Amino acid sequence: MPRKTTAKQVKHSRFVLKLSLGLLCAAACAVILIFIFSGSSSQARLISPYAEQTAEESVQAPAGTGNEPELFARNLCVVTDESAQDPAVVSEAGIIFNRTTGEVLFSKNAYERLYPASVTKLMTCLVALKYGDLSSQVTVRYDMLANLDPESSVCNIKDGDTLTLEQLLYGLMLPSGNDAANAIAYGVAGSESAFVEMMNNEARQLGATDTHFVNAHGLNDPNHYTTAYDIYLIFNELMNYNKFLEIIGAQEYTAEYTNNGQTVTNTWYRGIWYFGGQAEAPDGVTVLGGKTGTTPEAQYCLSLASEDGNGNQYISVVLKAPTREMLYSSMTALLSKIPK
Repeated sequence: MPRKTTAKQVKHSRFVLKLSLGLLCAAACAVILIFIFSGSSSQARLISPYAEQTAEESVQAPAGTGNEPELFARNLCVVTDESAQDPAVVSEAGIIFNRTTGEVLFSKNAYERLYPASVTKLMTCLVALKYGDLSSQVTVRYDMLANLDPESSVCNIKDGDTLTLEQLLYGLMLPSGNDAANAIAYGVAGSESAFVEMMNNEARQLGATDTHFVNAHGLNDPNHYTTAYDIYLIFNELMNYNKFLEIIGAQEYTAEYTNNGQTVTNTWYRGIWYFGGQAEAPDGVTVLGGKTGTTPEAQYCLSLASEDGNGNQYISVVLKAPTREMLYSSMTALLSKIPK
């Protein structure tokens, strides 16, 4: 005969059930709180190494292995404002940067794509210095010179001449030899097209993204262009090479080489007016050297390295001045912005 459940027993069972459910809920809440607290503590441990940093410091990554590439903009001048005007700078583009401090002294149309003419040879020189062997010998062949205008700027090397790469660099930079540019291209890369590819690759590595070369000398082509800012990037990199500073600082250079066993002597002179007395740099400014360029399309161009009395280095670029006189008046106006 089944046992009867009393009202007292039912009340007791309900109490036990409610107590059990309450304990279960409390346990579940405790687990959730422990999980949240644990996660917060972990997050706090992740953040704590940077908790005392300033906003400026917090954007810097922790020290790496030492193999990471340097930040691109480190030690570079960056143009943020071109509102300044100077009627004395009559060229299409003109810039002057303090290479030592990273200060932009003046900028006009820094990013406008223009033809560089023989200022191109700065990149030719950079690729040769970076990837070539200065003591290697290059024998000039007729096909290296076949695409050159005989009336263009040359250093008068001939078919059969054998020169070192170093000698060719003087012939490139002082008299602005287009023939030297082609000989360098073949000597370093085996062909002009392969060398031009190296030039464009180097431009990309430097961040010169508005530059494209189709030859090593700078004779005009619609697809051969650059900007004043990109020329600065190339020149800035070149100034890390002592040989470059030595070459552009030479008043003249005499190369002695051979042609089919016969000795040939050739003397080259640099043609920048500041060294010939036709133009005068402002007081307190020493012009170290640079590269000119002239074609009907590019008009008159010049890029210079200079120095003030405290040893600060400057890079200045003038592109597309209407006349040679205006080229140097614009450049002198830029150099006049160097603090005394």
